[in-house]
Formats: sequence, structure tokens, C-alpha cells
Amino acid sequence: FSPLPRSSLLSFLTISLARPGSCFSCQGCSLQRRWELPAVLWQRQISEAVEREPRDPLKTYSGHGYEVLDADSSYDNSQLCSCSSDKTVILWDVATGQVTRKLRGHAGKVNCVQFNEEATVILSGSIDGTVRCWDTRSRRFEPIQVLDEASDGISSLKVVQHELLTGSVDGRVRRYDLRMGQLHVDFISSPITCVCFSQDGQCTLSSSLDSTVRLLDKSTGEMLGEYKGHKMKGYKLDCCLSSKDTHVLSCSEDGHVYCWDLVEGSLTLKLPVGKAVVQSLSFHPTETCLATAMEGRFMIWMGI
Repeated sequence: FSPLPRSSLLSFLTISLARPGSCFSCQGCSLQRRWELPAVLWQRQISEAVEREPRDPLKTYSGHGYEVLDADSSYDNSQLCSCSSDKTVILWDVATGQVTRKLRGHAGKVNCVQFNEEATVILSGSIDGTVRCWDTRSRRFEPIQVLDEASDGISSLKVVQHELLTGSVDGRVRRYDLRMGQLHVDFISSPITCVCFSQDGQCTLSSSLDSTVRLLDKSTGEMLGEYKGHKMKGYKLDCCLSSKDTHVLSCSEDGHVYCWDLVEGSLTLKLPVGKAVVQSLSFHPTETCLATAMEGRFMIWMGI
């Protein structure tokens, strides 16, 4: 298996607005940074961007041996977890910047990582085709559960309450009901780059290397919408839904973020970010605020 390529190793690989008030980014230089918003603030006014002076990061966390591929913060912002090409998952104390635990067990690069809602469990997905669940309160360093149903690398995962959603290079979106012990599989055919739940919990969204974003009914697997026009052929890029589930957004290799009306499927905005690949994006959970990452910079877009 050859992992899906990223852009320059010194680029921002992932950016997140998962918790209000701050933003963190992962970079290909074995570190991640946490920023107070606005870090670099852009306001869209008729396709014209206004840039403010960038601020220094609140803190830099360095400890991985290779590029950091993903990170997540706990619900109270007291902890960070991160994953890397060095095959490890690290749990950090946000205030001190110290490594609390370094978790080993994956046989290859770890592409994605997330806390559960209580931050008692870390879930990590790797190119070794497994999702590993780690107890953050235990002194043991072995995972409490290993999910190995995928036949190729795990590229993306999202956990909400008792449900885990994963996307794999084998072209399948898997939804685990951890409470009932059930597995539901939707076959897309093209390698999956990103997955997420809708805000109302009724749908799943996935992007794949056939340059298509798909909206599926979570319960039945019925295709509710297809969104096309962007370019996603060779990079692991993100997709997401707006805070009120009204729009679908996707990164693109042509330097734009594409935004479609969820119901109509029509393109409502083609946001010019730059000339390189838009690597990652994240929509604020409650505000009309979008973060994008490209090469060595990230931007915050207001009023999207």
C-alpha cells in the first residue's frame, strides 16, 4: 500500500476549528501549533480578501519523529492527541506542552486521530488498515480494542457519541455502532479521503479520489446527493458540512474551496484560496467561519 500523497512536507497538513476560541494546525515538520483566533483573519467581500497581521502561536508541541498528520483537542481543551508518520499517537498536556503518553502499536503511518466526547478514549486510524482504541485513563499501553475490517489503509475517521465512521482506501465507508456492536458498510468504489457526520446525525458525507463528494442516508445507505466540479485525483483532501447542514464544502487540487447547496446540489461558491492544493478545511461548529490550509499558511474566512 502506498499512502495517499500530501503536498509539501513543510505544509500545513490538517487544520481544525473543532473547539470554539482556538485553532490548531498540524505541519510536516514533526510539530503542531495552537493558535488563538483570529490567527490570520481574512474577510471575504465580493471575492476580495482583507488580511490582518498574523499572530504568534500560543504554543508549539514537538515530539514526533516524522510529520504530524492529524490532531484533536479534548472537549475542555486540556489535552491534545496527535498522530504521525512515525507510527505513534501522542497524548499531550495542553498547558505544559508535555507528552503525557506515547502510544505504539500501529504497523504503519497513522493518518487520523480523534478523542471520544468524554476524552476517555483516543481512536486512531492507520495505513495498516486498523482503527485502534486507546484508554487515556489506563496505565496500560495496549489498545483496548482493534477494528481490523478494512482491507486497506484507514484515511479518515469521525466519532460522535456511540458511533464511529471510517473511510478507507478500499473504497468503503464503515459505520460502527459501538454500543450495539454492529457494523454497516457502504461501498463507494473509489478510495475515500475524508468522512464526517451531518450535524443532525442523520447522514454521512464522504469524499473520494473520483472527484466526487457523496451524501448518504446513515440508516439506509441511500445516495442523497452527489457534488462535483472540484479536482480530487491524487491527494488526501478534506470535505465537511456547514454548521447548519445547509452547504457541502470540499478542498480541491486547483487552489479553490468548492461550496454546494446541500439540497439543490448546485455550486454556490468557488472560493479562490491560492495557486496550490487546498490541503485541509474545517468549518466552525456554530459560526459561519471556515479555516483553510494551503502550503505554509492557513486562513480564517468569515461570513461563508
